[in-house]
Amino acid sequence: MVSATSRTDTKKMVHLKINGIEANVPEGTTILDAAKSVGITIPTLCFLKELNEIGACRVCVVEVAGLERCVPACNSVVTDGMEVFTHSAKARRVRKTNVKLILSQHNFHCATCVRSGNCQLQDIAQVLNISELPYDNIPEEKPVNKNFPLIRDASKCIKCMRCVQVCDKIQTLNVWDVVNTGARTTVDVSGGIKIENSDCSLCGQCIVNCPVGALHVRDDVGKVLSAVEDDEKITIVQIAPAVRSAWGEALGIDRKLATEKRLVGALRKIGFDYIFDTNFSADLTIMEEGSEFLQRLDEIKKSKIPMFTSCCPGWVSFMKTQYPEYLTRLSSAKSPQQMFGAIAKSYYADILGVEPSKIFVVALMPCVSKKREITLDGMDSCKTGKDVDAVLTTREVARLLKAYYIKSEDVPEDDFDKPLGVGSGAGVIFGATGGVMEAALRTAYKLVVGKNPEADSFKIVRGLDGIKTGEFDLNGTKIKVCVASGLGNARKIMEMVKNGTCDYDFVEIMACPGGCINGGGQPIHAQGADVSSRSNVLYALDKSNAIRFSHENPEIIQCYEKFLGKPLSHKSHELLHVAY
Repeated sequence: MVSATSRTDTKKMVHLKINGIEANVPEGTTILDAAKSVGITIPTLCFLKELNEIGACRVCVVEVAGLERCVPACNSVVTDGMEVFTHSAKARRVRKTNVKLILSQHNFHCATCVRSGNCQLQDIAQVLNISELPYDNIPEEKPVNKNFPLIRDASKCIKCMRCVQVCDKIQTLNVWDVVNTGARTTVDVSGGIKIENSDCSLCGQCIVNCPVGALHVRDDVGKVLSAVEDDEKITIVQIAPAVRSAWGEALGIDRKLATEKRLVGALRKIGFDYIFDTNFSADLTIMEEGSEFLQRLDEIKKSKIPMFTSCCPGWVSFMKTQYPEYLTRLSSAKSPQQMFGAIAKSYYADILGVEPSKIFVVALMPCVSKKREITLDGMDSCKTGKDVDAVLTTREVARLLKAYYIKSEDVPEDDFDKPLGVGSGAGVIFGATGGVMEAALRTAYKLVVGKNPEADSFKIVRGLDGIKTGEFDLNGTKIKVCVASGLGNARKIMEMVKNGTCDYDFVEIMACPGGCINGGGQPIHAQGADVSSRSNVLYALDKSNAIRFSHENPEIIQCYEKFLGKPLSHKSHELLHVAY
């Protein structure tokens, strides 16, 4: 008999005191994490765990016994016997001085800032009881392009580097960089070009990670309200799947109360004429994109180059600037947002008996890139101007409701209008990474095998991992799929395609980590979004929906019977597809 013992190596433990409290933490732990382990909070501003631990702002400084100067807690490692004072008179004095110096270069006209009430610098200044500034206030001034969807206000930038690190390390686009030297050091677009001429995908991840209002989204609330108040306009709203997972967060409404039906009720109070569900056109997307995949499958197998989903305009933008040679591998299907606009100004205009030009389509989206998507070539299928006239992010929706003093939690629930208000469970999961793939596979299985699979047969593609893969049998044909979220992960997949090591048939990519639920237009939280909870909302809605397959949506069936004919028909191509 042979016996064996195994030894698990463990890190050496370090003993220290923090504000008189004994702490034992693994060697290599920072003071910030050590303090957190014993329930002590140290304020931070520039810090993003594992991304931006550079101690640039010096807001997290603490006093260490035996050291003359205070040290930043975010990147100072504990040592055995260390004694730390996080809120001593010395630490508070230095911290307060550092925040005042930041404010001396910051435009603190908070009343007119989009982040007022949700600004980490504002919060810290209030906690530190800063009521006056002893230094001259000289913020950086630079012209702002207020027409571009992403706006950088240099006068509010605090040079924390968070945008730089997120764009470099997560999205790998390197749009932002540190420029100039000395007192003129600042953050700007890499290479000194204008943001509109850069490779920016408009994913908006820099916006949701900016602690202040230096980066924000162009506000289109006024444009939408003008349309609502125009008696000559018929205003139609579409609500994206991911919006229902988070709209209540910005208003402080409990998730159980912040239902899509309550949002419909609140929007009716504003005066929109018709309120529909983008889930309808998500189902339409599956019918078109799923059919296209099956039509292209033989060629995909021969070329060994996959077809990519095209729902995410941030990802499509990334493909255009980084891998333009593979644009033909994108599905030609438009995004659900754009399909909805085209159907609203054609099929629904016919139902209403009105000219398409009278219809004003508003899309409520979790996304910044959607604001640019509506202006792109091919997004005017009805030849009466843009198919979608305006896009509001989830944050703008919250501001819109606040402007009308609507207490959304007290508003009775209301149903979407029909026929464009009916969506399946497959449509609602579009908002989470893997959702488009799962929805497409449910319908592809039916089209190939002739019967529905179990609705949850393809749940292996669920979850928040950056890259997920799976292999499925469609009536004897092996289909290998891949799901990626975050543009850094998208780049990994595209490099596999370039070097010939990619053996996937169908690939779904979302620009934002976790998918649309974590989009650049979603509510911003200092500690980051609870993406998992948002995802759970969508999968619960899928589970409870009486219709779980896009091809079983009765309004989709009727739309094809009365108007489009069939998936990939001539009319479908005219309205629902685009050439990249």
